[in-house]
Amino acid sequence: MGILSDRVTEEYGRLKQRAPKILVVDDKIDTLLLLRELLSSRGYVVITATDADEARELVHSDKPDLMLLDVIMPGKSGYELCRELKDDPFTRLVPIVMITGLTDRDDRVRGIEAGADDFLSKPLYPEELFARVKSLLKLKEFTDELENAEAVLVALALGIESRDPYTGNHCERLARYASDLGQHIGLDGDSIVALKRGGYLHDLGKVSIPDEILKKGSRLTAEEWEIMKQHPIIGESICQPLKSFRNVLPIIRHHHEHWDGSGYPDQLVGAQIPLLARVLQTADVYDALRTARPYKPALGHDEAERTMMEEAGRGSWDPELVTAFFAMLKKKEQAA
Repeated sequence: MGILSDRVTEEYGRLKQRAPKILVVDDKIDTLLLLRELLSSRGYVVITATDADEARELVHSDKPDLMLLDVIMPGKSGYELCRELKDDPFTRLVPIVMITGLTDRDDRVRGIEAGADDFLSKPLYPEELFARVKSLLKLKEFTDELENAEAVLVALALGIESRDPYTGNHCERLARYASDLGQHIGLDGDSIVALKRGGYLHDLGKVSIPDEILKKGSRLTAEEWEIMKQHPIIGESICQPLKSFRNVLPIIRHHHEHWDGSGYPDQLVGAQIPLLARVLQTADVYDALRTARPYKPALGHDEAERTMMEEAGRGSWDPELVTAFFAMLKKKEQAA
């Protein structure tokens, strides 16, 4: 567990030491050459593109820390490319400076609506260019630190999972099941991301549970069970400082609540349980039934479905989500 976290931290340290990479997008070669010369003189790594399609490929392949994007280009405009990149979860955090010779207020409003982080007007002045680039790269560094914190937490969660030889790739399966169910019921993109994160981090609080309890299975004493029931609260407290995890915290805290109020830690009833927690819980129950443990065999798919439907009927789980989950699995099977 410690080795995994150390590897992530070391990798992040290595990345912090490299020179920031800037992608310049302009269809005018003289502008590209000027910006490359200016930025290279300050130690930045500069890559260039002359149109939106080439720029999109470079954003995904080279992962720049900042983009300087001309507004007017042949084909797709800078506004369109900016909006596309800001709508993509994989590129939305890359700062984009739009470069324009247009001074009309409406043009800047269009850039703001597209998600631009800043603007530069032509003709370009080196001092202004360097100041804006430096400011946005500092912001990107803070963003990278948050992403690194997430990577360390995921590594820690996977380390916890490795303490239990019977769960296999439970976190990976759970993240996939939960996000698929979220998409099936029409949740938004941020909720899907939260479900994926929750799949990996839901049991993070087990880092504080001793092995003799964690690996004991279902034969816990009353005192041991009270210790085990603290892990959702502990996991929530570990992730609490990360504001970007606000949608994940209810998943971590409430994924062991039951529809009839018999769960823990807060004995929430029915719709009091946050929807994302109920979605992940549905996937978690299915994966648990399908996994062999020292105290039970693995169930087949049909038997797991019967069991979950019966338990939902008795009040254990959200019956609508259980029905939706198996409808989603059937749809995927038919599509395959």
